[in-house]
Amino acid sequence: MQRFLIRRLLMAILTVLAVSVFIFLLVRSTGDPRNLLLSRQARDVAHWDALGEKLGLDKPLIQQYGIFMKDLARGDFGDSIVQRRPVIDMVEERIWPTVQLGLAALIWSTIVGVPLGILGAVRRDSIFDRTGKVIALIGQSAPPFWIGIMLILFFAVRLGWLPPSGREEGFQSIILPAIALGWWFVAVNMRLIRSAMLDVLDSEYIKLARAKGASENSIVWKHALKNALIPALTFAGISLGTLVAGSVTVELVFAWPGLGRLAVDSMNQSDYPVVQAVVIIFTLMYVLSALLVDILYAYIDPRIRYA
Repeated sequence: MQRFLIRRLLMAILTVLAVSVFIFLLVRSTGDPRNLLLSRQARDVAHWDALGEKLGLDKPLIQQYGIFMKDLARGDFGDSIVQRRPVIDMVEERIWPTVQLGLAALIWSTIVGVPLGILGAVRRDSIFDRTGKVIALIGQSAPPFWIGIMLILFFAVRLGWLPPSGREEGFQSIILPAIALGWWFVAVNMRLIRSAMLDVLDSEYIKLARAKGASENSIVWKHALKNALIPALTFAGISLGTLVAGSVTVELVFAWPGLGRLAVDSMNQSDYPVVQAVVIIFTLMYVLSALLVDILYAYIDPRIRYA
C-alpha cells in the first residue's frame, strides 16, 4: 500500500512541475507586458530597461523560472502587473465563487444523473430510459457555453424566472450556471450508473438472490447499487477538480466572478503573474482530487494496489 501511495504522490508532484514549466513558458510567449504598461511616449530604452528590471524580465528565462518556483514554494505568486497588488489577494477573492459553482454543478449532476441511470437500467427501454438517453445526448454533444446561452434565453429572458448573469445573494443566481456546467457530467453519471447496473443485474449472485426470493427493491438498492456505485464514486471525485478547472467558459457567459474569468481577463492584459497563479491553483485542485480518489479507491478495492 505504501508503494502505491508513494508512486501516486510522485506522479502528482511531477504533474504540477510539468504544468508549472508549461504555463511559465506559455504566458511569456503571449507578449511582453511592458507594451501595455508603457505608453508610446515612455517606451525609450531607459524606461523599458527600468521596468524590465523591476519585473524581473531582464534575467534569463531559467533564472526567472527559478525565482518563480522559489516564491511558489512560499505561497507567494508575486504582484499583479496591471492592478499592482498581491496576486494571492486577487485569488482569494475569486476562489470561493469558483468552488461554489463547481460544488453546485457536482450536486446537480449527481442528483439527476444517478437516479436516471438506475431507472434506465431497471426499466430498460421505458420512458425513463429514453428520457435519460436524450439528456445524455444533449449533455455530451452540446458545449457548456451554448447550453448556458440557451438557458439564459429561455429561463431569464423569456420567462424571467432567474437572473441572467452575475452572482447575487441567495441561490437563484447559481442555478443556471450550475446546470450549464454540470450537464455533461449528468450525462456521464447516467451512462456510468446505467452500464454498471446492467452488468450487476445480469451477474450470477443477483440471479441467486432472485432465486432465494429476495424482493426487487432489495436486489436493486441493497445488492446491485452498492457495486454499481464504485465507478460513479471514482468519477465524482475526479469530477470536482474538473468542474472547478473547467468553469472558464461558463463563468464568461454568466459573468460569474470566479477564477476562470480572472484568468481570461489577465491573459488579455498580459498579466502573467495572475495567469500563472490561476493555472497552478487549478492544477493543484485537479491533482489533489485525483490523488484523493486513488487513495480512496485503493481502500475500497484492494486489487487496485497491485495494478
